[in-house]
Amino acid sequence: MSEPQSAILPEPSRSALFLVLRVADAKVATPLAKLLAQVPEMTRALAAQAPDAKLVSAVGIGAEFWDRLSPRKRPIGLRAFAAVEADGRRAPATGGDLLAHIISERHDVNFELALRLRRQLGGTVEVLEEVHGFRYLDSRDLTGFIDGTENPKGAERAAVALIGAEDPAFAGGSYAHTQKFLHDLERWGRLETAEQERIVGRRKADSEDLPAAVKPATAHINRATIAENGTELKIVRHSFPFGTTSAAGLFFIAYCRTLDIPERMLRRMIGTSGDGVHDRLMEFTRAVTGANFFVPSLSVLGALAE
Repeated sequence: MSEPQSAILPEPSRSALFLVLRVADAKVATPLAKLLAQVPEMTRALAAQAPDAKLVSAVGIGAEFWDRLSPRKRPIGLRAFAAVEADGRRAPATGGDLLAHIISERHDVNFELALRLRRQLGGTVEVLEEVHGFRYLDSRDLTGFIDGTENPKGAERAAVALIGAEDPAFAGGSYAHTQKFLHDLERWGRLETAEQERIVGRRKADSEDLPAAVKPATAHINRATIAENGTELKIVRHSFPFGTTSAAGLFFIAYCRTLDIPERMLRRMIGTSGDGVHDRLMEFTRAVTGANFFVPSLSVLGALAE
């Protein structure tokens, strides 16, 4: 299998930076492809200057811009994200041509790589989103619950995230689904801990599952968990809290072999999966952005510049 980009498989570090960009002019596709192919080396060079940071990165490409870069060769599962909405709960589709995902132990190093990338891109792109994520306490979401308890570990991460024989021309790549959620922390904070735990489906202190007898069908972990033929469908999460004391939430990113999985999870959460149930956590947080990307292997990324 071709080598994946460096941000996909490692466990999340302390700090992340996400850029979602729109390409201003389709005519710059070829020079942009050459620049994107240089990002892994830019990352390695900066990582060598700050080895304690453990800097890694990945760049993803949206469906429409992929067709400009490679009109005759396309990942079989790449598609734009379609908005999901039900009874006032909404996950909008805001799109994006390029995704930059930067992770390290140091916010300053992430910022330096983002600055170098933006200088190279110049006026060819418009910034749709720039999110600076941080590890909160002991890997908790701002709701106070541990995030990513069921995230795959070790070798399972590659099996879950990386495309294989199902699309051999793009093996070693991954699909990325992104969403930015804004939490209503004031309303959430007014709930008793026991009620928060019923909404999430886990104990707040240690992230243990609640007993089935007291865990409602609307619990977040019930709605975000999908099993087929006795096997749970998984994603590799790299979600990070972000924000200020005025507005804060979670930037969600899922790496996966097929976009079907995060999209099915989202439909179950919003309440459009056909069973009449939604995720009660969606009453205390709202998605404000949403997009899909393909994150090619290093060899495919390099080939786009040729």
